[in-house]
Amino acid sequence: MNFPSPLACSTCRVSMIEGGGDAAGWSIFFLLVVILFMLGGIGFFMFRIARREKEHFDPALSDDYKPADS
Repeated sequence: MNFPSPLACSTCRVSMIEGGGDAAGWSIFFLLVVILFMLGGIGFFMFRIARREKEHFDPALSDDYKPADS
C-alpha cells in the first residue's frame, strides 16, 4: 500500500516502501480512521447537547446577571 507523502514522515515512508511494510502502512491508516471517528463522535454529541439545550431552555431558570459597563 503506497501512501502519499503527507500521511507519513519521509523516513517512515522510505523504510515502509523498502522493507515491504504493508502492515505498518495499514496500521497508520487504521489509527487515522479511529482518530477521525472519535473526533467526529465528540463533535456530534457536543452539537446534539447544545441543540437540545436550546430547544428545552426555560427562561424562568436563567440568571438576572447584567455585565457591568466597562
